[in-house]
Amino acid sequence: MTKMKKYTLLLTILFLWNISFGQLDSITNFCKKYMQYPYISDGQQYLALLTQGQTAEFHITFYEGATYRIIACSEPKDNSLKFRVYDKYRNEIFSNENYDLSTYWDFKFNSTINCIIEAELPDNKQSGFAVLMIGFKQ
Repeated sequence: MTKMKKYTLLLTILFLWNISFGQLDSITNFCKKYMQYPYISDGQQYLALLTQGQTAEFHITFYEGATYRIIACSEPKDNSLKFRVYDKYRNEIFSNENYDLSTYWDFKFNSTINCIIEAELPDNKQSGFAVLMIGFKQ
């Protein structure tokens, strides 16, 4: 490969990298608007780059007595990501598909529970980032 082709390839990769992280930044900032008082972030961002048909899986422990909020976005707009919450046996606890792909869900468990959260793109989107944020009520 000639020096010029290598240079062009490098610039293309850097350009696409910059666009991807710019897109991720705008999605993350949009999600953050739902993490307002009285909710505080757990300090983590759960991210995945998905294509149509792929599912991201996150394992989370929720503690007894705390009120939580899950926020899910794949674009800087509401109702842009499917997500489901399962117990450790894969019994579905919640699906935002039953609520018009709601961007967030507030909930409280009566006991500490290990959960699996799955996220996937809506049917009309071919690829993109899945961004989940989890917060708890002060």
